Amino acid sequence: MAEYIYGRWPVLEALRANNRQFQQLLLVETIEEKGIVQEITSLANAKNINVRRVPKRIVDDLAREGNHQGVLLRTSGYRYSDVESILEYARQRNERPFLLLLDLLKDPQNVGVVLRIADAVGVHGVIIQERRSVGITPAVVAASSGASEHLKIAQVNNLVNTMKRLKEEEIWLVGLDIGPDTKPIDQVDLNMGIGLVLGSEGEGIRRLVRETCDLLATLPMRGHVESLNVATVGSIALYAAWQARGWEGWHPPTPTDT
Repeated sequence: MAEYIYGRWPVLEALRANNRQFQQLLLVETIEEKGIVQEITSLANAKNINVRRVPKRIVDDLAREGNHQGVLLRTSGYRYSDVESILEYARQRNERPFLLLLDLLKDPQNVGVVLRIADAVGVHGVIIQERRSVGITPAVVAASSGASEHLKIAQVNNLVNTMKRLKEEEIWLVGLDIGPDTKPIDQVDLNMGIGLVLGSEGEGIRRLVRETCDLLATLPMRGHVESLNVATVGSIALYAAWQARGWEGWHPPTPTDT
């Protein structure tokens, strides 16, 4: 089934990642072909993708109120990976697995933000529950600024069974939660093969998922609010884990043309 990826960075990263079948690039007829738009059209031409200029109302309609910035890419659906391929990827890099597990997250914005950070810190893969969770939709791609296109993401039928499989690989599963049975994240050894587990926006981690975790960690807070948004929690925890791993694979950021 065809999808429409919208927004300049999401479209550019989708083309760079080359993880889909590309069918057509639509540009608003008044958009100037310079900077990132020029890079998008150059990549599209190199891949023999049909490029059309159309009235803005057509792009507005196909983007379904998304912030398309005058650019829309018609593609096949997202091509998911699988758990074994993710583990093999870590082995090929001779690195201890660094994974992110999402338990029933439903908000595309939250998922997109967490995926963008997951890409930034170099996780080997992301595992999400297939049912009752948001998949890699155009809205998620947009919220991640296209970072989702570069990640290995697996959908699984049963997250608990997958967690048990990860334990066979000696991967330490740390659930991010709040409550008396949690440990401050700065007191948790994250310098090992690890899977960080994030729960849903309203309910947190489900009971069986929580019980399958090796440890529950929390973010220390001193302010007035009692909790943080799941995307914020995930972002901080991912950076804490990357720091514990000695900033593995770090390289200076390169300037971007926005």
